[in-house]
Amino acid sequence: MLKIVPQKLQKGDEIRVIAPSRGVKLIGKEVREIARERLENLGFKVSFATNAVDENFDMLATTTVAKRAADIMEAFKDKKVKAILTMIGGFNCNQLLPYLDYDVIKANPKILCGFSDVTALLDAIYAKTGLVTYSGPHFSSLGMKKGIEYTIEQMIEMLTKSGEREVEPSKEWSDDLWFLDQDKREFLPNEGYWLLNEGEAQGTILGGNLGTFNLLLGSEYRPAFEQNTVLFVEDTEGSDICDFMRNLTALTYQPDFAKVKGIVIGRFQKGSKVTREQLEYVVRAVEPLSKLPVIANADFGHSTPLMTFPIGGEASLTAKDGKVSLRIKD
Repeated sequence: MLKIVPQKLQKGDEIRVIAPSRGVKLIGKEVREIARERLENLGFKVSFATNAVDENFDMLATTTVAKRAADIMEAFKDKKVKAILTMIGGFNCNQLLPYLDYDVIKANPKILCGFSDVTALLDAIYAKTGLVTYSGPHFSSLGMKKGIEYTIEQMIEMLTKSGEREVEPSKEWSDDLWFLDQDKREFLPNEGYWLLNEGEAQGTILGGNLGTFNLLLGSEYRPAFEQNTVLFVEDTEGSDICDFMRNLTALTYQPDFAKVKGIVIGRFQKGSKVTREQLEYVVRAVEPLSKLPVIANADFGHSTPLMTFPIGGEASLTAKDGKVSLRIKD
């Protein structure tokens, strides 16, 4: 596949906020304002898609499929827009995939960033066009007052600079309801990467939220595992170790899974109760994984902070002698 790397952001560029899953109704006005000001203080202009700011947005209304898809296409067509940032996640982003004009998207490449349910959009666009997309914070993520520094640093590094970079673990992390009380926060020391299985791998980054990625199986929207692939996966607190193992096992049954050369697992939320020991068991029990380098507790998923990584980009993973090195580039 011929890959297309979008132009990097520069100060003065316009970022369009879209709502492919859920809309602004779920985000408090203070959070929205903090996020907008933060992007503007970083030197960017912020604009909003029509349905992203519709207070009456109903994610169950069938008419919103066409409207949400139209917002995406408008953002890609608008020459003033240099990057597209998703409002928040949800559960229905995969509804939009047949309604997008991938030829138009390919002809107007630009940064698209989000995570969780947006995994469907990120991987589908890469599969259909070769455009590198980015798993990273939502617009709403940037409305966090405290503990956001690592997320911002990683996002800016990825979206404004070229070249390979080492991804160092954050110093601390949180999994609290920050959007309900910005002042009452709980931060925990980060143990760093968990080395679950030793080895080295280099290849194309695919994946994101595991449950959402698996929704693409058997469809034209699931990107094929390339000759050398490094799979990035995470899941929500609703997924315990049994759900995670069965979903990951399902991926190993894909005919092209043999091209996966390494796996990076994002940090689990507290509610999932997933432990390092359980993940070590999964690596031993799911035979294809036992032959691959596997690390976990990386800074992506549904806790904070978040790294930003390119879907369709390149990863270099070294996990041996008790040490881990993770390098990425788009």
